[in-house]
Amino acid sequence: MKCPYCGNPDTRVIDSRPAEDKSSIRRRRSCDECGRRFTTYEKVETIPLIVIKKDNNREQYQRSKIEQGVLSACYKRPVPAEAIQQTLDAIELEIFNREEKEIPSSVIGEIVMEKLKDLDPVAYVRFASVYREFKDVNTFMDELKKFLQ
Repeated sequence: MKCPYCGNPDTRVIDSRPAEDKSSIRRRRSCDECGRRFTTYEKVETIPLIVIKKDNNREQYQRSKIEQGVLSACYKRPVPAEAIQQTLDAIELEIFNREEKEIPSSVIGEIVMEKLKDLDPVAYVRFASVYREFKDVNTFMDELKKFLQ
C-alpha cells in the first residue's frame, strides 16, 4: 500500500480488525520511510454494478457520486460525519442487496431520499429539490406536504 504522505510504496500493517460495518477490514498502517501512520479499509470486490441514467446511458456505479450528493444535502447541517458515513453504508448495502447487475439511477435516488428522510429533514428536502428537479415553489411545497404527512 502506497503511503499517502510521502508516496513510498512499502508500508506495513500494524493492526487489523473488522470495521464497524462488519463488511470490511480496517487496517492501521505505518510507512517505513516517513514513519507516519494511516488507516485503510479493505472490502470484498463485487461484480461491477451498472447504473442506467435518465438518458439511458450506462456507467459503472461510483459510491463517490452518492457521497457527493449526500454531503451537499447535509452541508451546514448539524449531522455528524459518522451518521453520514453510516447512511452512505446503508444506502450502498441496500443497492447491492438487490443483487442486480444493472440498476436505474431513479431507484438509487429513491433509496437515497428514503435514507435522508431519517437522517435530516432539511437534507432530504435539499436532495429532493435537485433530484426531482423542482421547477417552481408549488412543486417544492407539494414535496414538503408529502414529507409532513
